Amino acid sequence: MIGASREALAAGRQNLESLTDSTSVDAARLAEELTAVTALLDREVSLRRVLTDPSRSGQDKAQLASSLLAGQVSGETADLVSGLVRSRWSGGRDLVDAVEELAAYAEVIAADRAGALDDVEDELFRFGRVVSGSHELRAALTEPKAGAVPKAALIKKLLGGRANAGTVRLITSLVNHPRGRSLEQGLETYSKLAAARRDRMVARVTTAVPLSDSQKDRLSGALGRLYGRQVHLNIDVDPEVVGGVRVQIGDEIIDGTVSSRLEGARQVLEG
Repeated sequence: MIGASREALAAGRQNLESLTDSTSVDAARLAEELTAVTALLDREVSLRRVLTDPSRSGQDKAQLASSLLAGQVSGETADLVSGLVRSRWSGGRDLVDAVEELAAYAEVIAADRAGALDDVEDELFRFGRVVSGSHELRAALTEPKAGAVPKAALIKKLLGGRANAGTVRLITSLVNHPRGRSLEQGLETYSKLAAARRDRMVARVTTAVPLSDSQKDRLSGALGRLYGRQVHLNIDVDPEVVGGVRVQIGDEIIDGTVSSRLEGARQVLEG
């Protein structure tokens, strides 16, 4: 998002965080209801056009949203959506994207409150690795003609009883409503939201062998000092790197693996 839409989303996230500071607010319920609102706005093109029409006053749009959602969702969810539509948006799709992101962020907040945010981050990463390693599984989860119920059943079979309930809900929502994103892109977005909750960065680490807890702590500490922020490690073991460590944070890559040095030497020899 750019311009007005980015500012509107930032304000919406602040409102969500302020709202969920109260322990009486059920963040998981907010996530569920915001997901339903996302589906509504995604389906009703004319409605989102009205709710993002710059010629209408913010108060008018907020009242319209409140009247439509009254009795359908909680007052907290209606207030969040009304606050969003009061803002200016660069396009109708941006509003839908924002509501969807707030739904995922509410799920992240619920996990954080339950002390399960680390588990959710790790489970999202591991699920992504499992999917990337199985063409058949990825096809089953991304086939447009497959129904939502069979996909949800497959995810429950894979993760039910072995993953946090919030992880299951996030992945199910992503699989059933990709909205133009790949499965990998959606999982990465969720990981970034989890990191943002704790104001930390996510590093994807590739090693030839599993790291010990002390090695993880030293690497995380070194990266934290380098970037000036806490860094969460997503670790992938790949024997093909031979030795050393490859670290990717955003678009930046620190490659100290033996395989990369061998490849560099090969290119030099080949001239």
